[in-house]
Amino acid sequence: MTTESTTRSAQHDVAATARTAPPEAAPRSPDGRQVRQALRRGAKHVLLILGVLTTLYPVLWMVVSSLRPDGQIFGNPSLLLTTLHVENYTYGWTALGRPFSAYLLNSALVVIGSIIGNLVSCSMAAYAFARLRFRFQRPAFAYMLITIMLPVHVVIVPQYILWAQAGLVNSFLPLIVPKLLATDAFFIFLMVQFIRGLPRELDEAARIDGAGHGRIFFLIILPLMKPALATTAIFTFIWTWNDFFSQLIYLTDPQLYTVPIALRSFIDAQSTSSFGGMFAMSVVTIVPLVLAFALGQKYLVQGIATTGLK
Repeated sequence: MTTESTTRSAQHDVAATARTAPPEAAPRSPDGRQVRQALRRGAKHVLLILGVLTTLYPVLWMVVSSLRPDGQIFGNPSLLLTTLHVENYTYGWTALGRPFSAYLLNSALVVIGSIIGNLVSCSMAAYAFARLRFRFQRPAFAYMLITIMLPVHVVIVPQYILWAQAGLVNSFLPLIVPKLLATDAFFIFLMVQFIRGLPRELDEAARIDGAGHGRIFFLIILPLMKPALATTAIFTFIWTWNDFFSQLIYLTDPQLYTVPIALRSFIDAQSTSSFGGMFAMSVVTIVPLVLAFALGQKYLVQGIATTGLK
């Protein structure tokens, strides 16, 4: 009797618990708003991927074409390789009568001279505009900004006449010396805005200790300008390495050819052109650009973000 009553009591408790327990929540189906947001995000990702592929397609096609025979380059726009024609690299390296390393060295000399010139002259000019007070400062700064809007084709003729009269055409000097004279107004403006973002209390504290403008510039301002200096160096490297027009005007001796002019020499309108060798050497020449951007990307972003454009 006791066992039977105990069993009935347990069954009663289970039934009571089942009646009082809340029902399990049914799985909710996503509403229309969530579905639209998911579709919108998916469409954005698809568009971004298509944009990246469209942007990278010419570069990838150039790399693939550098491994194809000349007869298959322009007849096959796909990125699939059926054969590896690595002979384009060995042929292109010596196709112009000299090792292609000679043209890389010429470009490196011009780039290094241009970077040093811009870093030295533009930083000093920027400090003068940002910290000094002199007569005709505002008109000079406005004139400097106006030169940014002038294309190089407008000033290349009078500059060429000056260098020709000085007997310095067909040398690297017309490509390097102007950088020592702070002719790149864009970098001056970039550094001026960066220096204006630095507190003047640093200058005043150094001036109280007896420091002049030279010590303030070299010991205080210049170390704080590392992001702006790195940005200037990276942009100068990219623009000078890819410069074709100015180098074509001033350099006529094949021994002084830089990379852009050497690549142009692979195409001859009167004889057979070697597109395979040209694409192979083009791949070689973009490697320094990719490395420079990859190594200096952090400083590039930091320099632009901390410029303080107002």
